Amino acid sequence: MSSKLQSLLFALVLIASFYYWGAYFAATILALSFLIFFHELGHFIVAKLLGVAVNVFSVGFGAPVFERKFGSTKYRISAIWLGGYVQLKGQEDARPELKNYDKDSYNTLSPLGRIAILFAGPAFNIILAFLLYIAVGMLGIEKLAPNVGQILPNSPAINILQKGDKITVINGTAITHWDEIKPLLKTEPMSVEILRDGQKLSLNLTPKIMESKNIFGESVLTPMLGIGASGELVTLYFSGFELLGFALDETIKASKLIYQSLEKLVLGVVPINQLGGIVAMADITTKAAAISLSTLFIITALISVNLGILNLLPLPVLDGGHIVFNLYEMIFRRPVGERVFVVLSYGSMALLFSLMAFTIANDIYRLAGGYE
Repeated sequence: MSSKLQSLLFALVLIASFYYWGAYFAATILALSFLIFFHELGHFIVAKLLGVAVNVFSVGFGAPVFERKFGSTKYRISAIWLGGYVQLKGQEDARPELKNYDKDSYNTLSPLGRIAILFAGPAFNIILAFLLYIAVGMLGIEKLAPNVGQILPNSPAINILQKGDKITVINGTAITHWDEIKPLLKTEPMSVEILRDGQKLSLNLTPKIMESKNIFGESVLTPMLGIGASGELVTLYFSGFELLGFALDETIKASKLIYQSLEKLVLGVVPINQLGGIVAMADITTKAAAISLSTLFIITALISVNLGILNLLPLPVLDGGHIVFNLYEMIFRRPVGERVFVVLSYGSMALLFSLMAFTIANDIYRLAGGYE
Protein backbone atom coordinates (compact mmCIF):
# COMPACT_ATOMS: atom_id res chain seq x y z
CA MET A 1 0.00 0.00 0.00
CA SER A 2 1.45 3.36 -1.04
CA SER A 3 2.28 6.12 1.40
CA LYS A 4 -0.42 8.41 -0.03
CA LEU A 5 -3.09 5.71 0.22
CA GLN A 6 -2.16 4.94 3.84
CA SER A 7 -2.35 8.66 4.68
CA LEU A 8 -5.75 8.92 2.97
CA LEU A 9 -7.10 5.94 4.90
CA PHE A 10 -5.72 7.41 8.13
CA ALA A 11 -7.53 10.69 7.42
CA LEU A 12 -10.80 8.90 6.58
CA VAL A 13 -10.64 6.88 9.79
CA LEU A 14 -10.12 10.07 11.81
CA ILE A 15 -13.04 11.82 10.09
CA ALA A 16 -15.33 8.82 10.62
CA SER A 17 -14.25 8.56 14.26
CA PHE A 18 -14.97 12.21 15.02
CA TYR A 19 -18.31 11.91 13.23
CA TYR A 20 -19.30 8.88 15.35
CA TRP A 21 -17.88 9.86 18.77
CA GLY A 22 -17.76 13.64 18.56
CA ALA A 23 -15.21 16.09 19.95
CA TYR A 24 -14.29 13.89 22.95
CA PHE A 25 -12.56 11.54 20.52
CA ALA A 26 -9.68 14.04 20.60
CA ALA A 27 -9.04 12.94 24.20
CA THR A 28 -8.87 9.33 23.00
CA ILE A 29 -6.27 10.22 20.36
CA LEU A 30 -4.14 11.99 22.95
CA ALA A 31 -4.52 9.22 25.56
CA LEU A 32 -3.78 6.25 23.29
CA SER A 33 -0.98 8.07 21.46
CA PHE A 34 0.63 8.90 24.80
CA LEU A 35 0.37 5.24 25.89
CA ILE A 36 2.19 4.14 22.75
CA PHE A 37 4.72 6.96 23.08
CA PHE A 38 5.46 6.10 26.72
CA HIS A 39 5.90 2.40 25.91
CA GLU A 40 8.40 3.16 23.16
CA LEU A 41 10.08 5.77 25.36
CA GLY A 42 10.99 2.96 27.76
CA HIS A 43 12.78 1.04 24.99
CA PHE A 44 14.38 4.28 23.75
CA ILE A 45 15.78 5.44 27.11
CA VAL A 46 17.28 2.08 28.11
CA ALA A 47 18.74 1.59 24.62
CA LYS A 48 20.43 4.99 24.84
CA LEU A 49 21.70 4.25 28.36
CA LEU A 50 23.29 1.04 27.06
CA GLY A 51 24.91 2.85 24.12
CA VAL A 52 22.65 1.54 21.35
CA ALA A 53 21.79 3.89 18.48
CA VAL A 54 18.09 4.40 17.72
CA ASN A 55 17.36 4.81 14.01
CA VAL A 56 13.60 5.43 14.22
CA PHE A 57 11.13 6.32 16.98
CA SER A 58 7.60 5.92 15.61
CA VAL A 59 4.10 6.27 17.01
CA GLY A 60 2.11 4.10 14.58
CA PHE A 61 3.15 1.72 11.81
CA GLY A 62 3.36 1.98 8.04
CA ALA A 63 3.97 5.12 6.00
CA PRO A 64 5.12 8.23 7.91
CA VAL A 65 2.51 10.98 8.15
CA PHE A 66 4.95 13.30 9.94
CA GLU A 67 8.73 12.92 10.34
CA ARG A 68 11.56 14.97 11.78
CA LYS A 69 15.18 13.95 12.35
CA PHE A 70 17.06 15.03 15.46
CA GLY A 71 20.59 13.73 15.82
CA SER A 72 20.74 10.18 14.45
CA THR A 73 17.07 9.40 15.17
CA LYS A 74 14.02 9.89 12.94
CA TYR A 75 10.89 10.70 14.94
CA ARG A 76 7.67 9.73 13.19
CA ILE A 77 3.91 9.65 13.39
CA SER A 78 2.88 6.84 11.07
CA ALA A 79 -0.39 6.07 9.31
CA ILE A 80 -1.49 2.79 10.87
CA TRP A 81 -2.51 3.77 14.38
CA LEU A 82 -2.28 0.35 16.04
CA GLY A 83 0.95 0.62 17.99
CA GLY A 84 4.45 1.94 17.53
CA TYR A 85 8.10 0.94 17.46
CA VAL A 86 11.69 1.97 17.96
CA GLN A 87 14.09 0.67 15.34
CA LEU A 88 17.43 0.01 16.98
CA LYS A 89 20.64 -0.13 15.03
CA GLY A 90 21.42 -3.71 14.06
CA GLN A 91 17.97 -5.03 15.02
CA GLU A 92 16.56 -6.43 11.78
CA ASP A 93 13.88 -8.92 12.83
CA ALA A 94 12.29 -9.18 9.38
CA ARG A 95 15.66 -9.56 7.61
CA PRO A 96 18.18 -11.16 9.97
CA GLU A 97 20.81 -11.24 7.25
CA LEU A 98 21.09 -7.44 7.51
CA LYS A 99 22.11 -7.47 11.16
CA ASN A 100 25.35 -5.67 12.00
CA TYR A 101 27.72 -5.75 14.96
CA ASP A 102 28.96 -2.17 15.15
CA LYS A 103 29.93 -0.78 18.52
CA ASP A 104 26.55 0.98 18.93
CA SER A 105 24.52 -1.96 17.59
CA TYR A 106 21.79 -3.81 19.49
CA ASN A 107 23.52 -7.08 18.59
CA THR A 108 26.71 -6.27 20.49
CA LEU A 109 24.81 -6.29 23.78
CA SER A 110 24.69 -9.33 26.01
CA PRO A 111 21.33 -11.16 26.16
CA LEU A 112 20.77 -9.52 29.56
CA GLY A 113 21.27 -6.07 28.05
CA ARG A 114 18.81 -6.82 25.25
CA ILE A 115 16.28 -8.13 27.79
CA ALA A 116 16.62 -4.86 29.71
CA ILE A 117 15.69 -2.88 26.57
CA LEU A 118 12.81 -5.23 25.73
CA PHE A 119 11.40 -5.23 29.25
CA ALA A 120 11.61 -1.43 29.56
CA GLY A 121 8.61 -0.80 27.26
CA PRO A 122 6.09 -2.89 29.25
CA ALA A 123 7.65 -1.66 32.50
CA PHE A 124 7.07 1.95 31.46
CA ASN A 125 3.41 1.15 30.83
CA ILE A 126 3.09 -0.19 34.37
CA ILE A 127 4.89 2.90 35.72
CA LEU A 128 2.57 5.13 33.70
CA ALA A 129 -0.47 3.38 35.17
CA PHE A 130 0.94 3.97 38.66
CA LEU A 131 1.42 7.69 37.90
CA LEU A 132 -2.11 7.94 36.49
CA TYR A 133 -3.53 6.35 39.64
CA ILE A 134 -1.62 8.91 41.70
CA ALA A 135 -3.38 11.61 39.66
CA VAL A 136 -6.72 9.86 40.19
CA GLY A 137 -6.15 9.71 43.94
CA MET A 138 -5.45 13.45 44.02
CA LEU A 139 -8.38 14.38 41.75
CA GLY A 140 -10.75 12.14 43.69
CA ILE A 141 -12.28 8.78 42.87
CA GLU A 142 -15.96 7.97 43.20
CA LYS A 143 -16.97 4.80 45.04
CA LEU A 144 -20.29 3.46 46.25
CA ALA A 145 -21.08 4.73 49.74
CA PRO A 146 -21.40 2.03 52.45
CA ASN A 147 -25.16 2.64 52.71
CA VAL A 148 -27.64 -0.25 52.71
CA GLY A 149 -30.08 -0.05 49.80
CA GLN A 150 -31.64 -3.50 49.85
CA ILE A 151 -31.78 -6.56 52.08
CA LEU A 152 -32.35 -10.05 50.68
CA PRO A 153 -34.96 -12.34 52.27
CA ASN A 154 -33.58 -15.04 54.58
CA SER A 155 -30.20 -13.27 54.69
CA PRO A 156 -28.01 -12.70 57.77
CA ALA A 157 -28.93 -9.00 57.69
CA ILE A 158 -32.71 -9.49 57.71
CA ASN A 159 -34.36 -7.92 60.76
CA ILE A 160 -31.00 -6.55 61.90
CA LEU A 161 -29.99 -3.99 59.27
CA GLN A 162 -32.42 -1.55 57.63
CA LYS A 163 -32.47 0.36 54.36
CA GLY A 164 -30.58 3.60 54.81
CA ASP A 165 -28.16 2.25 57.44
CA LYS A 166 -24.61 3.46 56.93
CA ILE A 167 -21.96 0.86 57.83
CA THR A 168 -19.06 2.67 59.51
CA VAL A 169 -16.98 -0.02 61.25
CA ILE A 170 -16.59 -3.81 60.91
CA ASN A 171 -14.58 -5.61 63.63
CA GLY A 172 -12.75 -2.39 64.46
CA THR A 173 -11.92 -1.52 60.83
CA ALA A 174 -13.29 1.82 59.61
CA ILE A 175 -15.39 1.61 56.43
CA THR A 176 -15.34 4.51 53.96
CA HIS A 177 -16.85 2.88 50.86
CA TRP A 178 -18.83 -0.21 49.84
CA ASP A 179 -15.92 -2.19 48.35
CA GLU A 180 -14.24 -2.36 51.77
CA ILE A 181 -17.02 -4.50 53.22
CA LYS A 182 -16.71 -7.77 51.29
CA PRO A 183 -13.02 -8.56 52.12
CA LEU A 184 -13.86 -8.37 55.86
CA LEU A 185 -16.68 -10.92 55.76
CA LYS A 186 -16.08 -14.39 57.21
CA THR A 187 -18.42 -17.14 58.39
CA GLU A 188 -18.06 -16.14 62.04
CA PRO A 189 -19.73 -13.58 64.30
CA MET A 190 -18.58 -9.99 63.80
CA SER A 191 -19.33 -6.61 65.30
CA VAL A 192 -20.77 -3.95 63.02
CA GLU A 193 -21.18 -0.27 63.80
CA ILE A 194 -23.74 1.70 61.82
CA LEU A 195 -25.34 5.11 61.61
CA ARG A 196 -29.15 4.97 61.60
CA ASP A 197 -31.14 8.21 61.57
CA GLY A 198 -28.09 10.02 62.93
CA GLN A 199 -27.56 7.60 65.82
CA LYS A 200 -24.62 5.24 66.27
CA LEU A 201 -25.56 1.60 66.84
CA SER A 202 -23.44 -1.49 67.53
CA LEU A 203 -24.78 -4.75 66.11
CA ASN A 204 -23.67 -8.38 65.85
CA LEU A 205 -23.93 -10.22 62.54
CA THR A 206 -22.77 -13.60 61.24
CA PRO A 207 -22.29 -13.81 57.44
CA LYS A 208 -23.25 -17.05 55.72
CA ILE A 209 -22.16 -18.69 52.50
CA MET A 210 -24.35 -17.51 49.63
CA GLU A 211 -24.20 -17.68 45.84
CA SER A 212 -23.29 -14.63 43.79
CA LYS A 213 -21.77 -13.71 40.42
CA ASN A 214 -18.19 -12.54 39.95
CA ILE A 215 -17.07 -10.02 37.32
CA PHE A 216 -16.73 -12.84 34.77
CA GLY A 217 -20.32 -13.97 35.27
CA GLU A 218 -19.36 -17.14 37.15
CA SER A 219 -21.44 -18.39 40.08
CA VAL A 220 -19.32 -18.37 43.24
CA LEU A 221 -20.00 -19.21 46.88
CA THR A 222 -18.77 -16.57 49.31
CA PRO A 223 -19.54 -15.20 52.81
CA MET A 224 -22.24 -12.56 52.46
CA LEU A 225 -24.58 -10.42 54.55
CA GLY A 226 -27.25 -10.39 51.86
CA ILE A 227 -27.31 -6.62 51.36
CA GLY A 228 -27.00 -4.32 48.37
CA ALA A 229 -25.69 -0.77 48.08
CA SER A 230 -28.07 2.17 47.93
CA GLY A 231 -26.39 3.56 44.82
CA GLU A 232 -25.16 6.73 46.51
CA LEU A 233 -21.62 7.82 45.72
CA VAL A 234 -18.81 9.11 47.89
CA THR A 235 -15.67 10.81 46.54
CA LEU A 236 -12.39 9.70 48.09
CA TYR A 237 -9.20 11.78 48.09
CA PHE A 238 -5.70 10.57 48.96
CA SER A 239 -2.43 12.24 49.89
CA GLY A 240 1.03 11.39 51.17
CA PHE A 241 1.92 7.75 51.71
CA GLU A 242 -1.77 6.86 51.56
CA LEU A 243 -1.79 8.16 47.98
CA LEU A 244 1.21 6.01 47.03
CA GLY A 245 -0.41 2.98 48.66
CA PHE A 246 -3.64 3.60 46.74
CA ALA A 247 -1.80 3.92 43.40
CA LEU A 248 0.28 0.80 44.02
CA ASP A 249 -2.77 -1.23 45.10
CA GLU A 250 -4.79 -0.17 42.05
CA THR A 251 -1.88 -0.96 39.70
CA ILE A 252 -1.48 -4.44 41.20
CA LYS A 253 -5.23 -5.10 41.03
CA ALA A 254 -5.34 -3.99 37.38
CA SER A 255 -2.40 -6.29 36.54
CA LYS A 256 -4.02 -9.27 38.25
CA LEU A 257 -7.27 -8.57 36.40
CA ILE A 258 -5.50 -8.84 33.03
CA TYR A 259 -4.03 -12.24 33.93
CA GLN A 260 -7.38 -13.44 35.29
CA SER A 261 -9.13 -12.29 32.12
CA LEU A 262 -6.64 -14.16 29.94
CA GLU A 263 -7.12 -17.29 32.05
CA LYS A 264 -10.92 -17.06 31.80
CA LEU A 265 -10.68 -16.51 28.05
CA VAL A 266 -8.50 -19.61 27.59
CA LEU A 267 -10.83 -21.68 29.80
CA GLY A 268 -13.85 -20.52 27.81
CA VAL A 269 -15.48 -18.70 30.75
CA VAL A 270 -15.34 -15.44 28.80
CA PRO A 271 -16.79 -15.98 25.29
CA ILE A 272 -14.58 -14.96 22.39
CA ASN A 273 -17.18 -12.46 21.19
CA GLN A 274 -16.34 -10.41 24.28
CA LEU A 275 -12.84 -9.74 22.96
CA GLY A 276 -12.22 -6.07 22.31
CA GLY A 277 -9.62 -4.27 20.25
CA ILE A 278 -8.65 -0.75 19.26
CA VAL A 279 -12.24 0.24 18.42
CA ALA A 280 -13.50 -0.89 21.85
CA MET A 281 -10.65 0.98 23.53
CA ALA A 282 -11.52 4.12 21.56
CA ASP A 283 -15.20 3.78 22.47
CA ILE A 284 -14.56 3.27 26.19
CA THR A 285 -11.91 6.00 26.38
CA THR A 286 -14.07 8.55 24.57
CA LYS A 287 -17.03 7.84 26.87
CA ALA A 288 -14.72 8.11 29.90
CA ALA A 289 -13.45 11.50 28.70
CA ALA A 290 -17.06 12.72 28.49
CA ILE A 291 -17.63 11.79 32.16
CA SER A 292 -14.62 13.35 33.90
CA LEU A 293 -10.85 13.72 33.82
CA SER A 294 -10.56 11.26 36.71
CA THR A 295 -12.57 8.62 34.82
CA LEU A 296 -10.43 9.16 31.71
CA PHE A 297 -7.27 8.61 33.78
CA ILE A 298 -8.70 5.40 35.30
CA ILE A 299 -9.51 3.93 31.87
CA THR A 300 -6.16 5.06 30.44
CA ALA A 301 -4.36 3.43 33.39
CA LEU A 302 -6.23 0.15 32.78
CA ILE A 303 -5.33 0.21 29.08
CA SER A 304 -1.71 1.03 29.94
CA VAL A 305 -1.48 -1.99 32.26
CA ASN A 306 -3.16 -4.07 29.54
CA LEU A 307 -0.60 -2.92 26.98
CA GLY A 308 2.29 -3.66 29.33
CA ILE A 309 1.11 -7.13 30.38
CA LEU A 310 0.07 -8.29 26.91
CA ASN A 311 3.41 -7.20 25.45
CA LEU A 312 5.11 -9.64 27.81
CA LEU A 313 3.27 -12.62 26.32
CA PRO A 314 5.80 -15.05 24.74
CA LEU A 315 4.85 -14.31 21.12
CA PRO A 316 7.96 -13.65 18.97
CA VAL A 317 6.44 -10.51 17.47
CA LEU A 318 6.02 -9.03 20.98
CA ASP A 319 8.59 -7.97 23.57
CA GLY A 320 7.88 -11.12 25.58
CA GLY A 321 8.79 -13.36 22.66
CA HIS A 322 12.11 -11.61 22.16
CA ILE A 323 12.79 -11.88 25.88
CA VAL A 324 12.25 -15.65 25.59
CA PHE A 325 14.70 -15.81 22.66
CA ASN A 326 17.33 -14.01 24.71
CA LEU A 327 16.71 -16.25 27.73
CA TYR A 328 17.28 -19.21 25.40
CA GLU A 329 20.60 -17.69 24.33
CA MET A 330 21.61 -17.12 27.96
CA ILE A 331 20.85 -20.73 28.90
CA PHE A 332 22.16 -22.58 25.83
CA ARG A 333 24.98 -20.15 24.96
CA ARG A 334 23.79 -19.80 21.38
CA PRO A 335 21.05 -17.79 19.66
CA VAL A 336 17.87 -19.33 18.29
CA GLY A 337 18.43 -20.63 14.75
CA GLU A 338 17.72 -18.09 12.01
CA ARG A 339 15.14 -20.29 10.28
CA VAL A 340 13.30 -20.99 13.54
CA PHE A 341 13.38 -17.29 14.40
CA VAL A 342 11.93 -16.24 11.03
CA VAL A 343 9.21 -18.92 11.00
CA LEU A 344 8.10 -18.16 14.55
CA SER A 345 8.22 -14.40 13.96
CA TYR A 346 6.10 -14.48 10.82
CA GLY A 347 3.76 -17.07 12.31
CA SER A 348 3.12 -14.97 15.43
CA MET A 349 2.78 -11.84 13.29
CA ALA A 350 0.06 -13.54 11.23
CA LEU A 351 -1.68 -14.66 14.42
CA LEU A 352 -1.52 -11.19 15.96
CA PHE A 353 -2.82 -9.39 12.87
CA SER A 354 -5.59 -11.97 12.47
CA LEU A 355 -6.58 -11.35 16.09
CA MET A 356 -6.50 -7.59 15.49
CA ALA A 357 -8.70 -7.95 12.42
CA PHE A 358 -11.16 -10.12 14.36
CA THR A 359 -11.37 -7.74 17.34
CA ILE A 360 -11.90 -4.72 15.07
CA ALA A 361 -14.71 -6.51 13.20
CA ASN A 362 -16.14 -7.75 16.50
CA ASP A 363 -16.03 -4.25 18.01
CA ILE A 364 -17.83 -2.72 15.04
CA TYR A 365 -20.47 -5.50 15.10
CA ARG A 366 -20.98 -4.92 18.85
CA LEU A 367 -21.28 -1.13 18.46
CA ALA A 368 -23.80 -1.67 15.66
CA GLY A 369 -25.96 -3.64 18.11
CA GLY A 370 -25.20 -7.06 16.67
CA TYR A 371 -25.15 -8.78 20.08
CA GLU A 372 -28.32 -7.13 21.38
